[in-house]
Amino acid sequence: MTASIGLSNELSYLVTKSAGVGEVIFGLLFFVLYRSKAIILINIVGLTALLIFVALLQPQLLIEAFNPVTTNIALIGFSVILLIEIKKEAGNEVS
Repeated sequence: MTASIGLSNELSYLVTKSAGVGEVIFGLLFFVLYRSKAIILINIVGLTALLIFVALLQPQLLIEAFNPVTTNIALIGFSVILLIEIKKEAGNEVS
């Protein structure tokens, strides 16, 4: 997909590898700090941005198996549920 925005093969490879490493690091942070509202909001914003990015640059991917719509929307939904549960817990602790 990086080649579709005009990057050379070498730069495309570097961007893809860097994105993969960043994704693993964020995944580990999310796993450890899953109760942090900031991490959850970053997750929601990132997944939404990736979905928009795919829709604009490679819309044909939206109808393939394991497409960004089915995966990202589900993860955004789970993140929203997690935010709601954290808010409920905070409300119960104050009472």
